[in-house]
Amino acid sequence: MRNDAQITELAPRPGACAGRVGVHSRMVDFLELSKPRMNFLVLVTTAVGYYMAVRHSFQWMALLHTLLGTAMTAAAASALNQISERVYDGMMKRTADRPLPARRLAPGEALVFALALMVAGVSYLALMVNVLTEVLGAFTLATYVLLYTPLKRQTTLCTVVGAIPGAIPPVMGCAAVEGRISPDAIALFLVLFLWQMPHFLAIAILYRDDYARAGFKMLPVVDRSLAITGRQIMLYSAAMLPATLLPVVLNMAGLTYLGMAIVLGLAFMSFSMSCAVTGGRTEARRLFIASIVYLPALLAAMMLDKV
Repeated sequence: MRNDAQITELAPRPGACAGRVGVHSRMVDFLELSKPRMNFLVLVTTAVGYYMAVRHSFQWMALLHTLLGTAMTAAAASALNQISERVYDGMMKRTADRPLPARRLAPGEALVFALALMVAGVSYLALMVNVLTEVLGAFTLATYVLLYTPLKRQTTLCTVVGAIPGAIPPVMGCAAVEGRISPDAIALFLVLFLWQMPHFLAIAILYRDDYARAGFKMLPVVDRSLAITGRQIMLYSAAMLPATLLPVVLNMAGLTYLGMAIVLGLAFMSFSMSCAVTGGRTEARRLFIASIVYLPALLAAMMLDKV
């Protein structure tokens, strides 16, 4: 049997336990700065671009290098965005508990974290992938942080500008393989760009009171009747259908993908039309859910039916 001294020795020290909890909590906060859920989509679309560009042998290590450099660059962009918007994030219910507005992290240490990721990510892409992929990564970061972020408080066109860096990851995947911006890469860019518009307009409808409280000029905040918002949702959803057929025209994917693209596109347009006509939160939520089902299904069909 253990004596009291042994039990005391084996028991965890309160201070040490608190220290471990504190370190873990800070690690979680730094991870949250990188917006891992949002950047998971960045990595998925980068991988899709890489896969669709491969014509012969698949180089797994090259893909890994591309994803790692892209992940660090995207994480840096997300952290810099949160540093810039920390005051406004504190005004919105859905973002008030982020590490910076909640004051669990100081802006200075968040900036060091973001800059380290930025330098590491861009340098890694240049050294381990190629210069074009590095340039695209740097352009994506700069556009997201220096254009989209400040424009959110200036103009409703911010969503259009923000969709540009959001659509570049598959182009980076293609560039990592081919070393150029190919027609295939442009087709993937168009699909991602157009998909983002109804996706983010649906989000903006759901959280427009929050956005208004922070002074963000998302279209549903300025367009109180949601008439213009509804027309734009329909416009981008309608444009997305022919854009998704480009992979067939470019001989990237076959007839099975063609059928799936048409079916998925028409289904998505039905959700868009419902949201555009009613402008209700329920319909906006359905459109949002439809959008996050639609894109993986479309990309999976494209990859499975790759020519």
